[in-house]
Parts: sequence; C-alpha cells; structure tokens
Amino acid sequence: MDHESRRHTASTPPSGAAGAFFGSQLVGPAVGSLVRTAGDMHGFFQDDAALRQMAADTPMYRVDTYTPVPAGTVGGLFFGVTHLRPGVVGNEYYMTKGHVHTTRDRAEYYWGISGQGILVLMDSNRVTRTERVCPGSLHYIPAATAHRLVNVGATVLDVGACWPADAGHEYGPIAAFGFGLRVVAAGSNGVALVAG
Repeated sequence: MDHESRRHTASTPPSGAAGAFFGSQLVGPAVGSLVRTAGDMHGFFQDDAALRQMAADTPMYRVDTYTPVPAGTVGGLFFGVTHLRPGVVGNEYYMTKGHVHTTRDRAEYYWGISGQGILVLMDSNRVTRTERVCPGSLHYIPAATAHRLVNVGATVLDVGACWPADAGHEYGPIAAFGFGLRVVAAGSNGVALVAG
C-alpha cells in the first residue's frame, strides 16, 4: 500500500477511487441516497391503519447506491447498502418495499453486514421462501425472483447488494399482490411467518 492510498479517512474515498465502503457506510461524490418513510409504505404492510397512525415522515430505511454508469447500461454494475431500521407496524416487522427486476432475467447478490434479518424471495409462481440474513451471510437472488428485506432484530439491519445496471426495479406487482409470506412478531423466538 503506498502513502497516497493510506491518506483517506472514513469519510473520504482513497485517492483515485470514486467511492469507498467502510463497514456499512458507502461514501463518495458518486454515492446517492434514497430514504423511504412510513408515508412511502402504504399498501405494503398488512395493517395499513397502524401505518397511518405513524408520522408520515418516520424513516424506515435508507438505500445508498454507487452508480458508476447510467441506468440501463448493459454490462454495467451498481453497488449499494440498505440500512433498514428496527420496528413493527402492527405486528409486522419493518421491511423494504420489495421488488422484482424490470428486466426479468437479471439476478442480484445480497450480503449481511450487520444486524439480523430475513430475506423473502418469491418466484413467478408465487412460491415464497426465506433466508436468514446476518453478518457474513451471502444471498444469491435468481432472475425473475421478487425480493424483500425484513429487520427482525433490535438494531439497524445493514445489507450490501450488487446488481446489473440494466435490471431496473418494479414495485407495482408487490404493492398490488404482496408476497406469499409475511414476517411478524410472534412466538417464543419473536418471529413467525404467516401467509401473505
């Protein structure tokens, strides 16, 4: 490692790099952020009345993304980190909206950085399964598979992701039909899966 590459701090990328990844933080001038609040999540939680009782600006999750090429670039890759807060709406754990890729034959990788969560996966026949997300876990999300993160822990769930720049995100089918399973607070271990 040369002297120049050691000069960066946790808030700046190394010399010559467009961005940097420190623990669960993605930083740099090419990094953008999207925050989803309770007001953005209507139609995704089963207990919409409980959601409406929350302040609309209550933050639920943030997605930081590094997009070095324009969206739609064939052969390009995007990199991101989701920061999903802990909490429940009614008895349902905080979750991301979930999506399927607009270009259906595009896959994706997720990996657990910190916190405890569940990755919900649903194929085109609505067959739904889950995988436990924890620090160091690695998750391959096949093509044509809807996916959503759920935070079942007491701290922020941080999850990294890498996906094709031409994948796109489609939320409409999830808002309209949901997933085949919901993750709720119940039982001796605090987590239960119920039909969506």
